[in-house]
Parts: sequence; C-alpha cells; structure tokens
Amino acid sequence: MLGHPVAENPIDRMFDAVYAHYGLPWQFWKCDVASEGELAAAVAGVKALGFAGACVTVPYKVACLPYLDALDDDVRAIGAANYLTVEGGRWVGHNNDGKGVVKAIEKVTPIRGKRVAMLGAGGAGRAMAMELAWAGASHLTLITRREAQGVEVAHLVQKASGVPAEWRRWTSDIVIPEGTQILLNATHLGCAPELERVPVDWESIPSSLTVVDVITNPRITPFLAMARDKGCPIVDGVDMLVQLAMQIFEQWTGIEPDEVVFQRAVAEALNE
Repeated sequence: MLGHPVAENPIDRMFDAVYAHYGLPWQFWKCDVASEGELAAAVAGVKALGFAGACVTVPYKVACLPYLDALDDDVRAIGAANYLTVEGGRWVGHNNDGKGVVKAIEKVTPIRGKRVAMLGAGGAGRAMAMELAWAGASHLTLITRREAQGVEVAHLVQKASGVPAEWRRWTSDIVIPEGTQILLNATHLGCAPELERVPVDWESIPSSLTVVDVITNPRITPFLAMARDKGCPIVDGVDMLVQLAMQIFEQWTGIEPDEVVFQRAVAEALNE
C-alpha cells in the first residue's frame, strides 16, 4: 500500500492472515510515502522490486495516475485509482472503492431510488459517488470544503450516469438536506488515533436515515456511534474494506476467496 498516513490501517494484517489461510508465501507491506513529490519514485520502486500489485490510498489516488502505464475503464471514468496490477510488465490502475461501498450498503438498505448525501469528494469519494449513481441512487448531494472539488465530482457523476448531483458548502455544523435517505462520510474525520468529530447537525438527521462511514479503524467511529444512538441503521468501513479487498485478492492471486475468511481476518486485525 502506498499512502500517507498508513499506520492505523489494518489492511496488512488482514491480507497476511488471508494469505496464510490459503497457503500463499506472500506479504502485504504498508509504505508511507511522505509527500506527492516522492510518489513517482515510490511507484517506480514498487514496480522495480517485483511486487505483484499495490493498493493506493489517500492522498494519492488521483496523483498516481500519471505514473501508471494503463488505466481500466473505471479509472478513466472516475479519475482515480485505488489498486494496481502488473500485466505484461506494465502497471495498470483499477478502482473498486465504490464497488465495495455499494456491496456493504446494500446488505443494509437498497440504493436504487434513494437520495444520497456524501461528506467529502476526494479520490475515494469520487469513486463512491460514481458507483452509487450507477447503482441507482436518484440524487446525490456532495458536501465539501473545496467548491472546485465538489462541483467537479458533481459534474462527473451527472455526465457519466445521468443522475442529478449538486454541490453544497461544508459549514461548521452541516445541515443534511431534507429528504436524504443515505448519508456517507467519505473523509478521514473519526479515524484512529485522533477520532475527530464529523461536524454535522444531528437534529437534521432522522432515525430512518442510513449512516455510512468509510473509516476502517475503529470499526465504530464517533460518527457511527452518534448515528446508532439516534436509532439510525449504520454501515461501517470495515465491511467495505472486506468487500473491495476480496476483489483485489482474487485479481492478484487468481483465488476466489471465502468472505468468512476475510471477515475473520479483519476482526483479528482489529483485536475484536
């Protein structure tokens, strides 16, 4: 994995446990790339060292694209990559961030016909917005600090899917638009060890609203804990991680994994 920071992410312990289960002499390494200025060297180094593939996490999902040899259709549509494969000596970029989110959410509630609000629209958020639209969401509201980023992703979603999408400004206590049925935190707020508060106005969130967080550590973030206390159905980032990791594992190894193996591995990695 290439990203910054990466220390709290349980993905390496999860993958290593799954490799061991299937008898593979493999290891998953987390590599903290301190700045974008070092990214080109990091991508070239991973390729030169003979890795079978790589995951890319924040803040490099968009920045890595110029250093890849080819992009799949999802990456071309979304404009970000979250994992790489080596094919014929070339680095190929892929993106299944949104696919993992869709699978996790649909275990709890259908997406088709739902109005969705999303906090943040970075490399992962833009993939999630696109996949939610492709999964049948009726409307997307993107709430971001940076207007250019939110407007860009809203335009991208509308162009690629035809689903109406709009940008709203991130304020000190975000009022969730009336009629929202799924609310997704696609920011880093709430991640260990800081456990920062997501600044939403909880009075604007009804108990019928499904609340989703992409954070993987801890499983129940302060954001999800507040939602659960209000009686909202919740979807945690760990299940999203499992869904997308299974797809990546199969592409890297050619083995179709059992979800139970991944769920057990990530629970052990989080000391649950």
